Amino acid sequence: MLSGIKSRVLNRLARRKYAPDIEVHQTTDLLRLGSSYGGWTFEPSSDLQHSTVLSCGLGEDASFDVEFASRFNAKVIIVDPTPRAIMHFADMQARIGQPAMEGYVNGGKQPTTAYNLSRVAADALILEPSALWVENTALKFYAPRNPDHVSHSIVDYQNDYSQHGTHIEVKAITPEALLEKYDLKTIRLMKLDIEGAEISVIQHVLEKSILPRQLLVEFDEMNFPSDRSKKNAEDTDRALRQAGYKCRYFDGVSNFLYTFR
Repeated sequence: MLSGIKSRVLNRLARRKYAPDIEVHQTTDLLRLGSSYGGWTFEPSSDLQHSTVLSCGLGEDASFDVEFASRFNAKVIIVDPTPRAIMHFADMQARIGQPAMEGYVNGGKQPTTAYNLSRVAADALILEPSALWVENTALKFYAPRNPDHVSHSIVDYQNDYSQHGTHIEVKAITPEALLEKYDLKTIRLMKLDIEGAEISVIQHVLEKSILPRQLLVEFDEMNFPSDRSKKNAEDTDRALRQAGYKCRYFDGVSNFLYTFR
């Protein structure tokens, strides 16, 4: 118990010490959908109605994807090659059209019976079982340090970037290949919860002039605060601003909302 308390205190102190200097242009017209663990905040703009959006990173909490598809009559392309995520998606698809049987639980492992799928069409949730990356290739996907956690990482930030840990091999797909595969001309909203790969992927989409109207991103390295996590977040923020984005929301931990122009 005492060691757990000490660890949390030290983490809070580290977050304060290594907090990135990112200016937030707060707006009141925001909406949050999903569970306390898997929810995201964004601007509920009219162009999201009947849109197709990209949600990269599923794990075992699809609460945001389900609520978004239901509220906006939208299609959500979910990108995640993790075996447990694929199983979670299959279990969820088996319940399409059914109401929730219970509430959300704390933590990132939601029972699929907690999803209200009564207003979600059979083709509204689409799984792309690949990792979003800067190359179309096969790559190593490193397991988290805690075996109870589901999210794997390309950069292995959870194990001090060692890239010597337990891993699986998965197929990777670039953002431009993803857009071509699903015949998308524009992206109204893209969520990046991709365990440290977001830094490289954001740089890549900016170079390719792939500019989602809204970008929801978790800077995962901020969960393990360091000089490196601070620099990466600040450098990425600077690149986004130079491309025409503004930061509209920060949850105080690691999740950000950027909007384009």
